[in-house]
Amino acid sequence: MSGLEDLYREIILDHYRTPRNRGELEPPAIKVDGHNPLCGDEITIYLSVDGEGEDAVVADIKIGGQGCSISQSSASMMTSAIMGKPVTEVAAVMRRFKSMMGVEGIELEDGDDALDLGELEALQGVVKFPVRIKCAVLSWNTLANAIDEALADS
Repeated sequence: MSGLEDLYREIILDHYRTPRNRGELEPPAIKVDGHNPLCGDEITIYLSVDGEGEDAVVADIKIGGQGCSISQSSASMMTSAIMGKPVTEVAAVMRRFKSMMGVEGIELEDGDDALDLGELEALQGVVKFPVRIKCAVLSWNTLANAIDEALADS
């Protein structure tokens, strides 16, 4: 298992050192800030959605902020995992990820268990450190707020 843990550690460090989709989007993109007051992690999500309702698709997403390697790499991996996907699929990935993180109150829907999380699975070791779970899900909670706002505006 050590080899797999080393690989996962490398994926996390790679996304931390070289975050994907870092930057800002100009309005009318949605901008939502997230903050973890327990550790000081901050994330800003810039989200552009094309379409409305169930037909809405993540057209573009950028991230900003600062924090620990877990929060920042999770945000980077998240952007890569959801870019160009319908918001209904993004919601499924979000449920699956939060379930993997052991977040309570997450009810998976049919098919969610079968979703391949790709590089996001590198973060599954975080569950061994319960205090760090909030770091890993900060960007996902912020994304949920951004999607809600984007759909309310459409």
